[in-house]
Amino acid sequence: MDKGLRRELPTREEALAVLATSDDDLLEVVAAAGKVRRHWFGRRVKLNYLVNLKSGLCPEDCSYCSQRLGSKADILKYTWLKPDEASEAAAAGLAGGAKRVCLVASGRGPTDRDVDRVSETVKAIKEQNEGVEVCACLGLLSDGQAERLREAGADAYNHNLNTSESTYAGITTTHTYADRVDTVQKAHAAGLSACSGLIAGMGESDEDLVDVVYSLRELDPDSVPVNFLIPFEGTPLAKEWHLTPQRCLRILAMVRFVCPDVEVRIAGGREVHLRSMQPLALNLANSIFLGDYLTSEGQAGKADLEMIADAGFEVEGTGQVTLPEHRATVGGGCVSHESGDCGSHKSAGCGSQAGGGVCGTAATAAPAAEPRTDLVAVRRRGAGTDHAPNA
Repeated sequence: MDKGLRRELPTREEALAVLATSDDDLLEVVAAAGKVRRHWFGRRVKLNYLVNLKSGLCPEDCSYCSQRLGSKADILKYTWLKPDEASEAAAAGLAGGAKRVCLVASGRGPTDRDVDRVSETVKAIKEQNEGVEVCACLGLLSDGQAERLREAGADAYNHNLNTSESTYAGITTTHTYADRVDTVQKAHAAGLSACSGLIAGMGESDEDLVDVVYSLRELDPDSVPVNFLIPFEGTPLAKEWHLTPQRCLRILAMVRFVCPDVEVRIAGGREVHLRSMQPLALNLANSIFLGDYLTSEGQAGKADLEMIADAGFEVEGTGQVTLPEHRATVGGGCVSHESGDCGSHKSAGCGSQAGGGVCGTAATAAPAAEPRTDLVAVRRRGAGTDHAPNA
């Protein structure tokens, strides 16, 4: 905790010890990490809203994803939303208090025509909603594409590392871990606020979790979304149900200690795995998604707002800067890099795959409660209905 208050990096042994905490000591861990969270972010909770611009039919083979190549998951599939359709979808989240809109599209990466299309969507949303932040999540970027998104008005770009470099090839074979790092660096260099996170639990060990979070700290994104795997039927990880609410809290606490002054977001899977413990997680993370995810339904927005108020937190307003002053430029929220190539944008963060995690337990981990799969209810977003995307 003291290191977090001083922005010092904990040792790997300390990070691993957080993940190995017993259930008896869990509240002490939450309280310590909560002090770090409040020191840098007060009691504010940033709300983000996903708009899935293009759903399904992805050529990549990411094992966790219901939109993957060969997926048999029963999900909505559709091609690109028009700019006015995307803007209309975004308006629903903004009306509910969201400060950031995250524009996500399935696929390996955007073509130049796709970048043009998304640029028009960014402009449409910005024109109709004063003060809104827009983050794009379109996959692997080619040279010059990040700059074009920045020129169109995008504030941020999301591309998650998802898991450790040593285990990445076992999760995805159609692109590499290095490809993902390269895209985050491209976004940074273009002046976009970088957002990159993880999926907790695709069979990885505690060491893998610590590895990926340390790699994220080195990349220095403004925002770190933490996803918890939703094992969709029809995907290779469909049977991986290992998370408990307590395990999720330990992971969030570890991320907060390693990245103390960064926006930590609870992303996909929080309703499925944290369940009634979600309010406690607000003491660790300062950001959540409002509404639905890419292919799964989220908690009702009204319930989220009630949860935030009941837990003693407040929704962050559009006039407030997310990041602490030392990480933000005047009037913005983007990291002030020594290289001077970061734009003066408000803080970033987006992108959750429809999942997150099955977390491996290291041999040193203390005994903990077993997962309760009978409490899990996964709802596919709009599948089998006539609901519009992100209804």
